[in-house]
Amino acid sequence: MTTKTYAPIDPHTVAFIGLGVMGYPMAGHLARAGHRVTVYNRTTEKAARWAEEHGGRYAATPREAAQGADIVFACVGNDDDLRSVTLGDAGAFAGMKAGAIFVDHTTASAEVARELAAAARERGLAFIDAPVSGGNVGAINGALTVMCGGEPAAFERMQPVAMAYSKAVTLLGGSGAGQLAKMVNQIAIAGLLQGLSEAIAFGLKAGLDMEAVLGVIGKGAAQSWQMDNRGPTMIKDQFDFGFAVDWMRKDLGLCLAEAKRNGARLPVTALVDQFYADVQAQGGGRWDTSSLIRRLR
Repeated sequence: MTTKTYAPIDPHTVAFIGLGVMGYPMAGHLARAGHRVTVYNRTTEKAARWAEEHGGRYAATPREAAQGADIVFACVGNDDDLRSVTLGDAGAFAGMKAGAIFVDHTTASAEVARELAAAARERGLAFIDAPVSGGNVGAINGALTVMCGGEPAAFERMQPVAMAYSKAVTLLGGSGAGQLAKMVNQIAIAGLLQGLSEAIAFGLKAGLDMEAVLGVIGKGAAQSWQMDNRGPTMIKDQFDFGFAVDWMRKDLGLCLAEAKRNGARLPVTALVDQFYADVQAQGGGRWDTSSLIRRLR
């Protein structure tokens, strides 16, 4: 149970679309912060359970959930899922009032962010692409980092509301900038985890007490969140938690596709993506991303 303290702001009428491992607790924080929340989920039973637990409402379609909302939040699977909950007669855009803001927390492409921002503008709406970092634990604890792209005026309106489940919500540029920043995040993590995997595997082969070694080098220049939080479990061969390999491969695919468009060179990222394919072939699609070390054992 979270012990997060919520900053006092005026209650808003909001909707949350997508109650997965991230969306379910994020919507819960909005309700606990005092906002009037209506949720939508593809599986209605899950939406009904959320509403019973948090005292909010649930809707049968994204359009119904979005009606009357000041801000509509979403966290779904991919570009196509995002289009399915925003566009069309049953989509959120069709139900949103003029001037309302759609905030997308899906890790998706910068291309779809720009596409939907343009579609929103045509309807008199605002669109913020706002992928998150921090994983399920960050969502549960209300401590996510949110990277945003969009218009400053819309960002200033949504930022204090999104702080209900965040420790930082930052505007990084125009439409698509949030998604591009998330790609930077995933590129950095992929390379770091491969390096950490090789370091731990090397130390174990050398007969070192790797828990003691990490305790020492974690106080120096090698320190990272991944070393502090995943190093001990990597040593113990524990991967049944955290951000899944399947999801990381989806994200790295977005990175590699964007790099092909903008001319960036990502040789290490492409290599680590193939290493994750090896982990999937070992049956590790749902293992934590730190399971890269399994290839080296």
